[in-house]
Amino acid sequence: MTTAADAYTMLPYRRMGDIDYASLEFDADELVEKPDAMEQEQPQDQIIGYLYSFFTEFSRRPDVFLSRDTNICYDPRDLNVRVSPDAYLAFGVDARAIRPRRLYLPWEVGKPPDWALEVASESTYRIDIRNKPLIYARIGVPEYWMFDPTGGRYYGDPIIGMLLSDGVYRRVELTTEPDGILKGYSPVLQLSLAWDEGWPRFYNPATGTYLLNWRESLEAWERDREAWERDREALRRAEAERDAALAELRRLRGQSGGQQSTNGQNPQ
Repeated sequence: MTTAADAYTMLPYRRMGDIDYASLEFDADELVEKPDAMEQEQPQDQIIGYLYSFFTEFSRRPDVFLSRDTNICYDPRDLNVRVSPDAYLAFGVDARAIRPRRLYLPWEVGKPPDWALEVASESTYRIDIRNKPLIYARIGVPEYWMFDPTGGRYYGDPIIGMLLSDGVYRRVELTTEPDGILKGYSPVLQLSLAWDEGWPRFYNPATGTYLLNWRESLEAWERDREAWERDREALRRAEAERDAALAELRRLRGQSGGQQSTNGQNPQ
């Protein structure tokens, strides 16, 4: 399966010395706590699940980094200057080198994340609207998205997508084509993020279909694996039957040849 991630070449991770974790004002090993986590967690889980299954191939791709509620540091002089998106994604990076560092450091990774998203809640929506765009623009994140499960009570719109252009974010035009469900197209993901009665979905314009969520993707993968194993077992049985038939044919030919040889002897 080809995705937007295939357009990127993995950058080398350039580790620049040890990190003094004891000097941090936060615990790098703990997810950032959100005051309204219960309000955000279900749509956030759905979004992470889609991205996890579609882009990371269930963590089998080492060149795609996906994370949630972890810290992106954006000042090399002070690692306490940080931001923690509800979800963020980076293509063409060394994911296996990033995770042991426990922080996303763009100057070591080689680039900022390609895509960041926030899910609306009562205590965070003002920061998401006012502060986060400035921070993500400063970091250089090409796309910043906001998803409001309430349909716009917090953000004003169910979905807001913003593309970075000359250091400034410009909003993505939303559409309801082709099925009446509100969606906005992400050039980075080559997918549209959709708002479907409060639930996030991803639509693939190239195929005209919605992505399966992680559970559906896993079930489809399991079905494909089981079908493959059934086909493999059927092939093994067919090969065994063929080998048995060939062996029987050789035996019969051997017997026939022996009889012809005996019948052809001249009497003494």
